[in-house]
Amino acid sequence: MQQRKRSTLKDLDHRLGVHFSTVSRVINQAQRHMISADVARRVLEAAAEHGYRPNRMASSLRTRRSHTIGVVLPDISNPVYPPILLGIERVLAENGYVALVANAGSDRAQQRFVVDQMLARQVEGLILATVTRRDPVLAHCLDDGIAVITVNRSAEKGEVPGVASDDRLGMRLTVDHLAGLGHRHIAHIAGPQTLSTGHLRKQGFVAAMKARGLEARVVPADAFTRECGRAACAAILDQFPEITAIAAGNDLIALGCYDFLRAARRRCPQDISVVGHDDMPLADMLAPPLTTIRIALHEMGVQAAQLILDHINGAKTGASRIVLPPELVVRGSTARPRKDTEGRIKRTKQ
Repeated sequence: MQQRKRSTLKDLDHRLGVHFSTVSRVINQAQRHMISADVARRVLEAAAEHGYRPNRMASSLRTRRSHTIGVVLPDISNPVYPPILLGIERVLAENGYVALVANAGSDRAQQRFVVDQMLARQVEGLILATVTRRDPVLAHCLDDGIAVITVNRSAEKGEVPGVASDDRLGMRLTVDHLAGLGHRHIAHIAGPQTLSTGHLRKQGFVAAMKARGLEARVVPADAFTRECGRAACAAILDQFPEITAIAAGNDLIALGCYDFLRAARRRCPQDISVVGHDDMPLADMLAPPLTTIRIALHEMGVQAAQLILDHINGAKTGASRIVLPPELVVRGSTARPRKDTEGRIKRTKQ
């Protein structure tokens, strides 16, 4: 079947009887506001009718602007990232940009491959959700001279701008909530310490427990996953059988705690209270609904997109870190410790 020949800007201005520059401004979403709504509507209808699509490759060669931002994610199946991505895409679209999204995993060689493929496609900037505290892939991006920012995670030295939640504050809110319910034997399942999220949340937990004169019990999880949360929960209850509450490193780890407690015939929150971190979508639909720290995920994406656009356009210079305040959301997975549980703990220590 013969393909229909696509129209050019010249074809459109000839058909509509308007100047070439007017058609060009309508097609460029960032400049569309400069044209009256009626003319813009006519141009867009004609473009759709005649199969016009902008030739981004030719445009980027001419202007050295691709209007494309690379977004590199570590795990698209993690419910944290879709709301962040939606925020990024909304702001980029409002400014005539599109996101080129890749799921790069945690392997550094794969991450570098993905970044290099994006650079080869002339992205104007990169938003990295994959960065570790000391990240050679980030260093590679800086060596290339590409505009780059981080989202959700941050680099150890703050070499580049970034947007993240206040992870230390989130853990303080968790400890304050559990201690306020009367819990004194609280354990933390810490995420990987190579990541800022794991490192800062652990720091926040230890500091909050110390401020209350409580012993900080910490067990590491190998990853922010449900499976690792289940294994870490088993280790916690083996090492610290006296605990009455768990502050999980994120919601997926908390979900793993649910799995282990159910298999061990321990009830949540009657036997063990559990607090998550992130407030991932559908956390309120768990049984019991998960008490957690809500992170402004969509707003994080919005701020990240604006930050990379500012960086590209020279509106901001140097590293700039945006830290968003988290919020405690109390649901059904936390309750006061049972009196007989506290009595059992005292007898165990005697």
